[in-house]
Amino acid sequence: MRNPSFYSLLLVLVVLDAWLLAHPNLIGQAGVFFFDYTYLETFPKALGTVAIVVALALLISWAIGQLSKPVSIGITVALLAASAYYLFQSFTQYNSGIYKLTGAGFRAGAILLPGLIVFVFGEGLLRRLR
Repeated sequence: MRNPSFYSLLLVLVVLDAWLLAHPNLIGQAGVFFFDYTYLETFPKALGTVAIVVALALLISWAIGQLSKPVSIGITVALLAASAYYLFQSFTQYNSGIYKLTGAGFRAGAILLPGLIVFVFGEGLLRRLR
């Protein structure tokens, strides 16, 4: 744990994201029920879901860091590009169609999750470039 401020900011963002995802408006609650998103029904379930996703991204970033530097940088750049594409796709999806009716908080939480993954892989890339 070389940068405690990164991990403390990440912890705050994970809790914020879980809270946003667990509190959609009435239309969002109907969507969570209809599409059987049980992992977002309550704050503890949403917190567990977001924490697992971010922990897996951290674990992948750590495992890639154990490889040689050129290979590590190449894989991290590829993962960063893929997660940035996922962030862009989530942004466009949750700001159009029926998803824009689910409430601003839920949409922000749904967009923040891929943003957290970009944050983790971006930090991993910066660590390898130093």
